[in-house]
Amino acid sequence: MIIRKAIPQDTPAIVEFQIKMALETENIELDKPTVEKGVHAVFSDLSKGNYYVAEKRGQVVGSLLTTFEWSDWRNGTVLWIQSVFVLAEFRKQGVYKKLYKHVKGLVENDPNLKGIRLYAEKANAVAHKVYEKMGMNADHYQLYEWLND
Repeated sequence: MIIRKAIPQDTPAIVEFQIKMALETENIELDKPTVEKGVHAVFSDLSKGNYYVAEKRGQVVGSLLTTFEWSDWRNGTVLWIQSVFVLAEFRKQGVYKKLYKHVKGLVENDPNLKGIRLYAEKANAVAHKVYEKMGMNADHYQLYEWLND
């Protein structure tokens, strides 16, 4: 398995993953054209973030998106991991672990990057356990949001 920065040709897989994830984790049916535009926006404007994919035997089997948060406290950027998805048949095979280690390595090797954050659906206990296994914790902050749907 290789972990690499995604390229625009990975768009169909990433779009499929986002649609499956929303349905699986929150029982939300996303509008495919909207998701396609959203994924294309990341590839056309790198200030929005970067996708990383896990590829096994030429097939993209997992992906995540990193976005940026400026931290004045740290004088650097914190990467947010978002849009994590691994195809069901490849789960529990270390796909997310390798994706996470790749992102963590980026942070460890760039003095301008100061850490990693992510959020998970409250009821997604499986994801919580995976993130805790990676050494992350939910001790510091409570996430609040307002979304104009």
